[in-house]
Amino acid sequence: MAYGCELRRLFSTFAGSWPGAGLLLMRAVVGSVVLVRAGAKVWGGGPLPTTLSSASLAGSGALLIAGLWTPLAGTLVAVLEVSHMLNMAPDFLVCLLVGTVGAALAMLGPGRWSVDAHLFGWKRIDAPPRPNHSNER
Repeated sequence: MAYGCELRRLFSTFAGSWPGAGLLLMRAVVGSVVLVRAGAKVWGGGPLPTTLSSASLAGSGALLIAGLWTPLAGTLVAVLEVSHMLNMAPDFLVCLLVGTVGAALAMLGPGRWSVDAHLFGWKRIDAPPRPNHSNER
C-alpha cells in the first residue's frame, strides 16, 4: 500500500461538506468532458499516436470521475491538454480550461466522495478497553 502512504503525504485530509461537493462536481464535469472528447478520437480511426494519446486521456477522465489515483490522473490530463494546445488544436480554449482544472484537481485532491478517500483516507479504529489489573499487585 505504498500509494496510500504517498497519498496521505499529499493531502492531510479529504475535504468533505461543500468543498468536497465542489471537488466532486469538478471531477465529474472535467472527467466527462475528457471522456467525450477523447472517445471521439479513439474510435475515429486516426493514426496510432493520436489513438494512444486519446486512449490514455479517456482513461484519465474515467479515473477522475471515480476519484481514483486523482493526483496522477489530473496531472496526466493537464500534460496531455497542454500538449494538444501546443499542437495548435482548434479547441484551444477548451484545452486550456480542461488542462487547468486537471492540474488544480491534481493539487487539491479528490475530496471525501472518491475512491481514493475510501481506500486511503484516515480510518478510525476503536481499541477495546484495557482490563483493569490494579488488584493483581
